[in-house]
Amino acid sequence: MGKPSGSIFKMKELRKVSVTRQRIGDEAEGQRIDNYLLRVCKGVPKSHIYRILRSGEVRVDGRRAAPEYRLRAGDEVRIPPIRLDTSEKPAVPHGREYRIVHEDEALLAVDKPAGMAVHGGSGVSFGVIEQLRRQRPQARFLELAHRLDRETSGLLLIAKKRSALTALHDLFRAGGIEKRYLALVKGRWLQPEQHIRLALHKYLTGEGERRVSVSPDGKAAHSIVRLAARWENFSLVEVELETGRTHQIRVHLAHHGFPLCGDDKYGDFSLNRILQKQGLGRMFLHAARLSFTHPVTGQRLELTAALPAELRAFLQRLQQNEKRDYGSSEEQSAELPSDRL
Repeated sequence: MGKPSGSIFKMKELRKVSVTRQRIGDEAEGQRIDNYLLRVCKGVPKSHIYRILRSGEVRVDGRRAAPEYRLRAGDEVRIPPIRLDTSEKPAVPHGREYRIVHEDEALLAVDKPAGMAVHGGSGVSFGVIEQLRRQRPQARFLELAHRLDRETSGLLLIAKKRSALTALHDLFRAGGIEKRYLALVKGRWLQPEQHIRLALHKYLTGEGERRVSVSPDGKAAHSIVRLAARWENFSLVEVELETGRTHQIRVHLAHHGFPLCGDDKYGDFSLNRILQKQGLGRMFLHAARLSFTHPVTGQRLELTAALPAELRAFLQRLQQNEKRDYGSSEEQSAELPSDRL
């Protein structure tokens, strides 16, 4: 018997699901029904989700629902039979146990390690959020409240309720969350405090990689840079973000002539190779502090994450060796600000 035809073979990779009815709880209240279906109907093409919505096959309490309909607690959603793709996909590993900085009934804050994407996509099969869902199968709702670059370590907020997610998004947009990062840069930063206000524009390279540049046509971006420690050829700075644009810290500092050590997109590539031999195998950027009013309790939260061991160890080596390895100035290196690390 010959090999099945292409169309028959593909049909064997699919299974049919019967009509299901979902009762909406507090965790999904306020979410658009199209986004809800995209989340619960894993593997279903987006075009198919919108087709069954337009055709009226999806019902809420027996009535047709437009894609923009926002769910309410207690709604009963009827989902018609859908063919789900069950062809083999990379399994999400259980992964490492992330250090929990804070947790309550509404939100979770973890200390994300460098090198881990916050979510799957763009060539990454899984990220922090997928692993947390795997580790917490009983959790009814876990969604990222914001994002960190893959090579950035530090504080990451995850909402455990739809209402908390909406409130956190509002806080981020309104500047109600104080965000402070620690970064090691090439060069001697002289100002105790400096405001950088430079608009940023996102674009794609010829290879399809995302990049950001300073441009008057971009979106407004504001960073406050404070000196934490300074050596002969390097500076440790604390950066407070007044806006949260993509790659904001990296581009603002590089544009001022102070590229982040280890930055493989906007940094000094020849210096990066030297630093890697000296023990810095990643970008030196760490989300160290988040301060905000809790969206449910109204209490003020002050969350901190200490520098990872590899960054702390590199600073210690820099403290001991920079004069010998990188320069001959008679000026002494600054003491490490241990209260911030």
